[in-house]
Amino acid sequence: MDQELFHQEEPKVICGLDEAGRGPLAGPVVAAAVILPEIFPFSVLGDSKALTEKQRLEAEIIIKEKALYWAIGIATAKEIDRINILQASLLAMQRAFGKLQKQVAIDLALVDGNQKPNLDCPTKAIVKGDATVAQIMAASILAKNQRDRYMVLCDEKWPLYQFSKHKGYPTEEHRKACLLYGLSPIHRRTFHIALSGKPETKQAQLF
Repeated sequence: MDQELFHQEEPKVICGLDEAGRGPLAGPVVAAAVILPEIFPFSVLGDSKALTEKQRLEAEIIIKEKALYWAIGIATAKEIDRINILQASLLAMQRAFGKLQKQVAIDLALVDGNQKPNLDCPTKAIVKGDATVAQIMAASILAKNQRDRYMVLCDEKWPLYQFSKHKGYPTEEHRKACLLYGLSPIHRRTFHIALSGKPETKQAQLF
């Protein structure tokens, strides 16, 4: 953790940002923005990918109760197809950040990874920030849980794909369902064309 970021000109309002859902074949990319108080039960936090579902859900309750501010932003599958997954991820983070900015002036945004969204405040990208920076860890947990819930709802609407099991990720079962049934409205067409490598074939047109 870059300690210098946390000890300049106190008090400083620091927003953590992270996203979930860059790899799936279906569904949106979801981002969260979180501002934590100085006194917080930091032990509940962790890398969302390393936490169990139970741990993530328990942490989410505490984050939403004790965070000073939090917000969710999404970019849809159609937006992902139109502007690509990287830009859609940055857009989702911009949307989450924008919701917080309407409520509080933010001095610094800390973003997981090596890419930064265009925000109206100083912004620092931190590789593996979701495992080292509390604000980013909290954002990662909220984003992951929100996206998982969305995909469970999608499973109710399009049960053939069993979204509640794989959350849209490219499991063998999911890919077979896409070949058998074609694509749902929440599938990312560009991802499937990239996988097939043959956009003009009959198979790719199913995608």
